[in-house]
Amino acid sequence: MNAVQPPARKRDGAATREAILAAAVVEFTEHGYARAGVRQIAERAGVTAMMINRYFGSKENLFAQAVDRAFAPPTVIGDESRDLSRAIAHTLADRTAPGAETLNPFLLLLRSAQDPEATEALRRGIETHVGARLAGLLDGPDAKVRAQLGLALVSGTWLLRTVVGTSALAEADDERLADLLTAMLAPLTGEADAGTGDSPGPEDAPGQTAHLRRPTG
Repeated sequence: MNAVQPPARKRDGAATREAILAAAVVEFTEHGYARAGVRQIAERAGVTAMMINRYFGSKENLFAQAVDRAFAPPTVIGDESRDLSRAIAHTLADRTAPGAETLNPFLLLLRSAQDPEATEALRRGIETHVGARLAGLLDGPDAKVRAQLGLALVSGTWLLRTVVGTSALAEADDERLADLLTAMLAPLTGEADAGTGDSPGPEDAPGQTAHLRRPTG
């Protein structure tokens, strides 16, 4: 008597694609674009390297979609315009504090930005997601420029406090750091009264030009 063969398992294309993309986000974040191999991504996803080519066409296209996946969820920049500079500052201080969960989109950016093949995807990911989100919360002229200056402050603070670990930032009190960041972000968000306590406001900064002191919103 012939043994009964189990029915063939139906291949779920959407699940396979999702597994590959999730694995790619992890590999690119951990190793950067150049060092993350298609074979390693395939092994993590439980598929063959040929499947990656089938679903994504190339490593470069897979990276672009991994960047899109990683940058889409809000991390430091939220969706509410109320008390914007304060909200960004406190979130950034909390998310860069010792023991805080790693901000993976920043690691993905840091570890891949030096690769020419990755730069365009990173630029597009920043502008499409966090850049557009922040610019959309700003009133007044030059919203995109002001938004990206704000992102430069956010990413620079993250880099020095968590990756480099400069002593002043690494050891700073979170509340005090948030107050200082709020005052620095306020001219960009147009919130003239965002600074609190004895934090130096924009009008107190030495050498500040008149056009930077004016609220822009």
